[in-house]
Amino acid sequence: MTDPSALPSTVIEIDHVTKMFGDYAAVDDAHFSIGEGEFFSMLGPSGCGKTTTLRMIAGFETPTSGAIRLEGDDVSRVPPHKRNVNTVFQQYALFPHMSVWDNVAYGPRAKKVPKAEIASRVDELLGVVRLGDFAKRSPAQLSGGQQQRVALARALVNLPRALLLDEPLGALDLKLRQTMQLELKRIQREVGITFIFVTHDQEEALTMSDRIAVMNSGKVEQIGSPEEIYDHPASVFVAGFIGSANLWSGTLDSRDAASAVVSVAGTRLTTRCEHDELRSGSATTLMVRPERISLSTTDLGDGRPSLPGTVRDLVFQGPVVRYAVALADGAELVAHLPSGGTERLPIPGDAVWSTWDPATSVVLPPADAADRAAVSGEASD
Repeated sequence: MTDPSALPSTVIEIDHVTKMFGDYAAVDDAHFSIGEGEFFSMLGPSGCGKTTTLRMIAGFETPTSGAIRLEGDDVSRVPPHKRNVNTVFQQYALFPHMSVWDNVAYGPRAKKVPKAEIASRVDELLGVVRLGDFAKRSPAQLSGGQQQRVALARALVNLPRALLLDEPLGALDLKLRQTMQLELKRIQREVGITFIFVTHDQEEALTMSDRIAVMNSGKVEQIGSPEEIYDHPASVFVAGFIGSANLWSGTLDSRDAASAVVSVAGTRLTTRCEHDELRSGSATTLMVRPERISLSTTDLGDGRPSLPGTVRDLVFQGPVVRYAVALADGAELVAHLPSGGTERLPIPGDAVWSTWDPATSVVLPPADAADRAAVSGEASD
């Protein structure tokens, strides 16, 4: 996890917060801080507690226990309109009878901000969201992405200490969503305000975030940078939810301070080990990302971890070819190989050896049934 001492000054603190709905714990002892100017994402499947946490920060829900602090002040029971945060929802709720300019100006006008300052703020923010030329248009004359940027400007014009975003890209098509991911990050950097973003889309979180909190069944499983979460997952759930991952059950044969030997599919493999609680004889899960794996039709014998198998299927996916390889014990391995090269790629039926650098794999504590179901998409919403 990121060293708290390395974080910017704290804007929001979630202090051992639990939220119960009857006997159901929607959020279970969440405890973390969000720094000034951070783009912080809460990521997880439906029902994991991310939106409930956001609603407690916004003031739409009250914690059952624990505290929500904004710049050191306990706001757990302060109503939403008295908290210096604003929220952007998936439905932008722009005023259809007002121009873009008037939509953005609505908040400071309601707060009776002087007219000259309103004009300065609105013009500046329309420039930031690149809608200065659209100031006189109505929302109906804008695209979905433009409407979202108006909603962002309207939320930012009151100069909140944090902007809360509840899956705001969910209503956009794929291409526009990808474009808006970059736009959101650009806007956040330009205005310098803390953004707290809720999503179930791992690509969104990896693309935009400074740090990510991965949530599962009401608990925060891991907090870290996108690189930390992806390359050093704390659990099988995190490994499987963030990106694609090969996850194989095995047994820890031996270990030292930095590496371990694990038996998987009848083969002893060397890997990283970052979990001190694992001991020789422990049940484990070995994780290898598909893009870290190379396939060869001969056993290279170069000392790297190697598993023999047979190509079962392949799918062309543009920049990569996705391979499904059946291992000797019946387990499946997935590998992503670059497409468009000059070398002959394996085809279904070929015997292959799957190899990787041991530094790119990691051994994790074993997953329980609920985690495996959540990773595979079998968990209910």
